Amino acid sequence: MTWLITGGAGYIGAHVARVMTDAGERVLVLDDLSAGVPARLPAGVPLISGSSLDGGLLKRVFAEHAMTGVVHLAARKQVGESVAQPTRYYQENVGGLATLLEAVAEAGIKRFLFSSSAAVYGNPAVDLITEDTPCAPVNPYGETKLAGEWLVRAAGRAHGISTVCLRYFNVAGAAAPELADTGVFNIVPMVFDRLTRDEAPRIFGDDHPTPDGTCVRDYIHVADLAEAHLAAARRLGDRSGDLTVNIGRGEGVSVRELITLIGEVTGDRRPPVVEGRRDGDAPRAVASAALATAELGWTAGRGVREMVESAWQGWRLHHGV
Repeated sequence: MTWLITGGAGYIGAHVARVMTDAGERVLVLDDLSAGVPARLPAGVPLISGSSLDGGLLKRVFAEHAMTGVVHLAARKQVGESVAQPTRYYQENVGGLATLLEAVAEAGIKRFLFSSSAAVYGNPAVDLITEDTPCAPVNPYGETKLAGEWLVRAAGRAHGISTVCLRYFNVAGAAAPELADTGVFNIVPMVFDRLTRDEAPRIFGDDHPTPDGTCVRDYIHVADLAEAHLAAARRLGDRSGDLTVNIGRGEGVSVRELITLIGEVTGDRRPPVVEGRRDGDAPRAVASAALATAELGWTAGRGVREMVESAWQGWRLHHGV
């Protein structure tokens, strides 16, 4: 089978490309390289530089390559940026998806895997977030992911495409140092960045209704996430219809606990600085991962320490620490 991975040279995409290639799947990557790094790709994986907004390019790609399915990861994904630039987020995340789905339907491709996010849930007041928890996104990024899910399912029904939407929780770690996240947008690299600049980590609010007052999150190793994509891609070959599943560990870790662990791994144990709460931060966001196990036969196998240790190795490689 041959799969097109959009955004396949990105942090998550390159892990997916490697896992699928190692499992014997043929992979072709489409990436506009705004955040992607070609060197991340496994040897022999073709890279097409371009955007899912380019309908003409997509038609040519599908005409020239016999595709079994599509794994769509390409998207803008920074919450703050989405608040400042909502039209750009809707255009790229929803418009690009619509253009891609039109080309997929025209080419007769029947398998489609969509990268969604726990941001679709917003801030639900529940201990474990299930796939039946009502969706109420609180920022344009989350809105575009929820709209994307609606569009994927509608296109699937209209054109007989089997679809899976994976709702990621907090992704961290690296399968190899060279594949590590080079951005400073998620909490683990943000703490590394502060420590590297000889500054204390920051905690935004220590008065939340949680055991230690800091926000609790579900962290998933990117290698586990990539393996979930492989399981979902193979599920698409076995069953028709649509499926939406959470991808997390089902275990909560507080921000203070995570910063303490980062201090142990890096050897820099300086205490964090506590600042005011950020608007929109949910006190707790932890997945129920039961459906992913039942439907995909997948369970996360790596812990938070492994995420931090592998991310630190990658940070040191990319930042010369």
